[in-house]
Amino acid sequence: VQPVESGGGEVRPGDSLTLSCVASGPTFKSYGFGWFRQAPGAEREFVAGIDWSGVYKYYGNSVKGRVTISRDNAKNTVTLQMDSLKPEDTAVYYCAAKIYASEIYSSQDLYGYWGQGTQVTVSS
Repeated sequence: VQPVESGGGEVRPGDSLTLSCVASGPTFKSYGFGWFRQAPGAEREFVAGIDWSGVYKYYGNSVKGRVTISRDNAKNTVTLQMDSLKPEDTAVYYCAAKIYASEIYSSQDLYGYWGQGTQVTVSS
């Protein structure tokens, strides 16, 4: 399964943005997925995660209440809806497929397939 992100861009503070991740392969629904982000000079940070069914969702503390993760297994798509964006949300956002069965979604070590990333810039 190979994730491919889209939907990044430049927006103003307070705007909303929706990122999409399409992952090819018939086993898409077997994987949990996560979104991470990395700002210049910073470590990669967990943003959100979702289990294979879409029932269980997890969020990083810095974005909790402002982002929503969802998935459509029929369309092999994972979506990250981001609202009330702030300049500190500026980063490259990555989608990843989780290869280890665990209730932990925040550790990037549990993910085995990563997309190339999509840039999100929040600036006035």
